[in-house]
Amino acid sequence: MNRSRIIRVRDVMDERFLEIDGLRTVKEALETIKAGGAAVPIIVRKRNENDEFGIVLLADIAKKVLARDRSPERVNVYEIMSKPVISIPPDMNVRYCARLFEQFGLSVAPVIEGGKILGMVGYQGLVLDGLLELYS
Repeated sequence: MNRSRIIRVRDVMDERFLEIDGLRTVKEALETIKAGGAAVPIIVRKRNENDEFGIVLLADIAKKVLARDRSPERVNVYEIMSKPVISIPPDMNVRYCARLFEQFGLSVAPVIEGGKILGMVGYQGLVLDGLLELYS
């Protein structure tokens, strides 16, 4: 066990994510996810250089569309997104990332460097990759 060893977020992030325009419908977003074969977070693109990224999780769709009996063909992604996103720098220590997740109730966050999304980090990567690597 080497507690001084540092595992960075970039080492455990998942480079798969879906980036779409906020004007797309929830149905279009779900069809794109399904075609890709994985339930990945949806990043909502910035509208311009002064805008911020948004994020939609499957939980948001379940709570804000399915549970409220709204039609996915009539709901735009921007209506249910969280914005701005809390982002993680790629060089952050996974221990601090886990603390940040706990403090703000996050389960997943984009890894952003220089205004560009590099990937996504979530508990799966933090625990299965980061924790196992840290204590091996």
